[in-house]
Amino acid sequence: MKIVVIGGGPGGRTAAIEAAELGEDVTLIERNKIGGKCLNEGCMVICGLNDVAKFIRNTERFNDIGITNLNPEIDFKKVTNGIKETTGKIRHVITNETQKAGVNVVMGDAKLEEGFVSVGSSTYEYDKLIISTGSHPFIPPIKGVETAKTYKNILEIEEIPEKMIIVGSGVIASEFAGIFSAMGTEVHILCRNKFLKILDDDIKNYVVQKLLKDVKIHENVSVTEIRPDGLSTTNGNMEGLVLLAVGLVPNSYIAKDLVDITDNGEIIVNKRMETSHINIYAAGDVVGGITNTPVSRMEGVVAARNACGISAEVDYRFIPNSISLQYDVGFLSSDNPEGVEGHIPGSAGPGAFWDVLRGETGITKATVDVEKGEIKSLFSISPSARTNMAYMSKLLRDGYETYDFDNFVETHPSTDAVYKLLRFFSKFG
Repeated sequence: MKIVVIGGGPGGRTAAIEAAELGEDVTLIERNKIGGKCLNEGCMVICGLNDVAKFIRNTERFNDIGITNLNPEIDFKKVTNGIKETTGKIRHVITNETQKAGVNVVMGDAKLEEGFVSVGSSTYEYDKLIISTGSHPFIPPIKGVETAKTYKNILEIEEIPEKMIIVGSGVIASEFAGIFSAMGTEVHILCRNKFLKILDDDIKNYVVQKLLKDVKIHENVSVTEIRPDGLSTTNGNMEGLVLLAVGLVPNSYIAKDLVDITDNGEIIVNKRMETSHINIYAAGDVVGGITNTPVSRMEGVVAARNACGISAEVDYRFIPNSISLQYDVGFLSSDNPEGVEGHIPGSAGPGAFWDVLRGETGITKATVDVEKGEIKSLFSISPSARTNMAYMSKLLRDGYETYDFDNFVETHPSTDAVYKLLRFFSKFG
């Protein structure tokens, strides 16, 4: 069976490899760079920038203690060039990995037709088609918006800006705010409504007061005009480089004549990632919902298996999420997060030892049904929160409860406080 996958990001590449390993004839078409937004413009770019930001914050901390006397100067052009070089190497590795899995990788713009895809003068017939074309930044209809930056061109900045105004209230806005404030930029975040609504109030307060304490956050503000040197709001004018982080738009235009699409541009799928067309599947940002890399990969696997005749459904329970700041912020939640709340400070350990002196080792919070032992939600701020939350997601989806943590054996030293809190809850009920 011939399977064509459109889009070489996390969802599409994972789908292509899965289908190839199941023995199908797979062609993956990517118009720009293998790895998609995550590798080339998003997650990995944040990783590179945040490593530098953490170094600066750690240097400040050791200077305050008196251990060091350093004043690092950051060459931002070399930072951006280094990120491009590193992502290029990763892209080379994963391209080879994809090809070695048996996938035929084709670079170019795809045009979809019934039963085949054309790239330039070449055509590729398909029995099954998987669309994973990702998303792009939402550009609001504001006068002068063309002068603003987005995550797509953040690496075009040649020097650290003196002032930056980030328009947005979510994960991307908070991550760039943490990075540039660490580098010495005066950062303002403008939120049309509330900042980081996805977080529990206690966790949000810790982020704002400890991890983004140098950032000025303005809620319930609307932008009326953007200029090269700043913008105008309902509260007045502000100066600085403007960065937009106000959401994503699915790249679904390629399939508009073949499958059903929502008014927001999301390709409509069921839990098997099937579209309205019997032979077409979709996965990743193009279907909306939870737009992060792990979910895109999960959806890609499910799409590929169903395309290959193996029944599978996505499981969106307890999806782990994270925010990359000085400490990772990790969190997950059930559909019904009501219950008894408990929280404890973060643990001393790798990456947090010296923060004990100023009482900033993070925080971990859980909501549970004490009688049943059901874990309803988890939030953690610590150097290990991202990794811990991934494993907790697996355990919770497999039905583990607070009682299962009564005999939990941890590694030591560790900054994981999740097991301590759940062990405490296991004593009740």
